[in-house]
Amino acid sequence: MSTSAPLRVLARRGAPSIRSKIPRSACTASYSSSLAAAPPRRCNATAAFPIAGPAIRAFSTTRPRHLASVDDSFDPKTIERESDEVDVCIVGGGPAGLSAAIRLKQLANENGNEDFRVLLLEKAGEIGAHILSGAVINPVAVKELFPDWLDEANENRFDNATPATSDTFRFLTQNRAVPLPPPPQMNNHGNYIVSLNQFTKWLGERAEEVGVEVYPGFAASEVLYKPDGSVLGVATNDLGIGRNGKPKDNFERGMEFHARVTFFAEGCHGSLTKQVVKKFDLRRDSQHQTYGLGVKEVWEVQPEKFRKGEVVHSMGYPLPLDTYGGGWLYHFGDNLVSIGLVVALDYKNPWMSPYGEFQKMKQHPLYRSVLEGGKCISYGARALSEGGFQSIPKVAFPGGALIGDSAGFVNVPQVKGTHNAMRTGMLAAEAAWGALAEGSEDSSVFLYDYEDSLRKSSVWKELKEVRNMRPSFQTPLGAVGGVMYSGLEAFVFKGRVPWTLKHRHTDYGATKHADSCPKIEYPKPDGKITFDILTSVSRTGTNHEEDEPVHLQVKDWDAHTQETWPKYKGLENRFCPAGVYEYVEDDSKPLGVRFQINSQNCIHCKTCDIKAPHQDINWAVPQGGEGPKYYMT
Repeated sequence: MSTSAPLRVLARRGAPSIRSKIPRSACTASYSSSLAAAPPRRCNATAAFPIAGPAIRAFSTTRPRHLASVDDSFDPKTIERESDEVDVCIVGGGPAGLSAAIRLKQLANENGNEDFRVLLLEKAGEIGAHILSGAVINPVAVKELFPDWLDEANENRFDNATPATSDTFRFLTQNRAVPLPPPPQMNNHGNYIVSLNQFTKWLGERAEEVGVEVYPGFAASEVLYKPDGSVLGVATNDLGIGRNGKPKDNFERGMEFHARVTFFAEGCHGSLTKQVVKKFDLRRDSQHQTYGLGVKEVWEVQPEKFRKGEVVHSMGYPLPLDTYGGGWLYHFGDNLVSIGLVVALDYKNPWMSPYGEFQKMKQHPLYRSVLEGGKCISYGARALSEGGFQSIPKVAFPGGALIGDSAGFVNVPQVKGTHNAMRTGMLAAEAAWGALAEGSEDSSVFLYDYEDSLRKSSVWKELKEVRNMRPSFQTPLGAVGGVMYSGLEAFVFKGRVPWTLKHRHTDYGATKHADSCPKIEYPKPDGKITFDILTSVSRTGTNHEEDEPVHLQVKDWDAHTQETWPKYKGLENRFCPAGVYEYVEDDSKPLGVRFQINSQNCIHCKTCDIKAPHQDINWAVPQGGEGPKYYMT
């Protein structure tokens, strides 16, 4: 029997219309060290608005535990969690999760089943706040969801799409930009430059309009299973836990969400996705995933330097020949440019800093000439999946499915993934609708149709065609051979070859010892074009409560230091684009340094979980609503 009492009960019938009246600030879980003693804020519709009608499948949370004293023996898990039952639960409010949610409710509404419940949980404080991409999007998927998404007659159209007008591709040396013919895959005719942050917010609004129950500020931290081993749903993390792991006076137990089908749409290298991939052995027929790190800024530039719709890509400088990656510059909106660099995380030299390489790239004349006299207004970074066709896991398992970049559907040669993420979300939604209509409520659901439809889809065809380009850079021919082979694939072969190249190593396994590599010294930032890392982090709006468990989990910090520092000399400090990790001089330690994690700086890029040489850093979700609050990314 539960020892907690319902604090708030929200009848879900009519919830979307009520929710639309709630100020966004009332629905956002946000925290800072100055507010550590205040109870966590959750969306509380009943505090301001009466609810008519009977309570149908009530939504509730636990009462905060105001403890008279802290008992060290108190175990928060002894408090039973409140639970809610829905038809489909979606973890992650990015393009994939929102597209799946929208398509499900479209199908339900078309079939007169308005009570069909689709609930979406998003760890960010508001939809879109953790979203970052280039981004030039192929509109094929959004047109299928909303054919009038840009129609002037549609009052809910997306207003912030800039048609791509030209494509430029350059190979950079330190001071020159050599023109190259853009590969066919990089032809952006008919595509649009957007802030994916803005686009995702817009999708969130459309989701609520069709009846999706959207809950930002709820971080799913645990996968729940039925006795037969199938997925039952997820649970959100407990709030009000101190850094020492003990409950504070504002402790609040997490909540369980039980669903007939659960979609994991966490994006690249999701914390729950890792668990279900391992439990159900979803990579048994595929290769490991490989990754890149995208580092990005948004600038407001001088009007005379703005060329609306221009798309620029580059390769070469500042990256060494043995490192895969490239830069971009997109002109969009009103005098805005998106500039960024993607660095493949299988780079070998541990002295390399992707953030430092990005700052160097901005000093190249191709980029500096546009940025000079402008103003940087936003910064962010995020890992992205690069494995492609060879790394697609099984996407369906008992009780759920992986969608979007949780499975990894980025088309690296196209420099695009949003359309594939949305498409897979829609395919999974259609499969779930069919399976739920046919199966009994008590039986576990397996989405066979999703696996089948994925293999017949444009996503599968598209990724298969370019499958050999990225791994060609890992062959003995190196980067030059990779460029030449990719050119043949792009212009001649187009995937019509009988072989499939393999990824030869994991990203963390490719890292060499520091003593065997040349040390890289990065120029001091000038404060105008280039910036120190903490200045950039300040532009992310990131925030985590100081007195909470460190969500970057290292079991033994001293053991980590002993194993990692002698070989890699502070690799973590350099691969992190937010200054989270550092080694501090400490004479009391055997190696003279102390490993330190500044988790408040974390911008949720997941790089540490991917690149740590001994795979001993586990990225887990912090309290809901924390992390970056990206703007125009």
